[in-house]
Amino acid sequence: MNNLFTVFDPCTGLLSLNWMSTFIFISLLPKNYWVVNNKIILILKFTLKKMHLEIKSLMNLKGSSLIMISIFILIMFNNLMGLLPYIFTSSSHLTFSLALAVPLWLALMLFGWMNKTNNMFTHLVPTGTPSILMPFMVLIETISNLIRPGSLAVRLMANMIAGHLLMSLLGNNNSMPLMTMLMFLFIMMMLFELAVAIIQSYVFMTLMNLYSSEI
Repeated sequence: MNNLFTVFDPCTGLLSLNWMSTFIFISLLPKNYWVVNNKIILILKFTLKKMHLEIKSLMNLKGSSLIMISIFILIMFNNLMGLLPYIFTSSSHLTFSLALAVPLWLALMLFGWMNKTNNMFTHLVPTGTPSILMPFMVLIETISNLIRPGSLAVRLMANMIAGHLLMSLLGNNNSMPLMTMLMFLFIMMMLFELAVAIIQSYVFMTLMNLYSSEI
């Protein structure tokens, strides 16, 4: 390992299959997953139903719930797969998160400015803004809109890479007694990373849904 960040490098040779880990969860799911309603599927369906109601209350556009829930599942499975040994965490790379955030944000902006132009202009000047501050508010709101996809992508990448980086630092230790002492800490960190993997996928979906509700 040349440096600590090599573990987050998706390119390991001429024919790199690291990005295939993005879809590896499909091959790991058994056939019964799609046809049998076991307890795990019932919990997942209950969760998705609650998310559908939440998304629908914010945004009533046809198909928006399907898109947002699909993004949530894709990010969550990628985050969870990254917790397994020797599997590249694609969501810890900026290429993955930007490829999700930028097209969605751009599509929403184009739809809003083309179909609801007056409504988009009203968002640039919040209600009750003094006349003298209106030009500055337009500038601030414009910059805020432009950096949204970047903030979404960096938030997901930074939160996923932070825990993996810390575990890599603690794991680079050849002392067996010390590793035994740190075992409890590793277990707690794995549970913490499991929670982060689910929460970050939910945060990404919720923030994108909140941005779309402004249209």
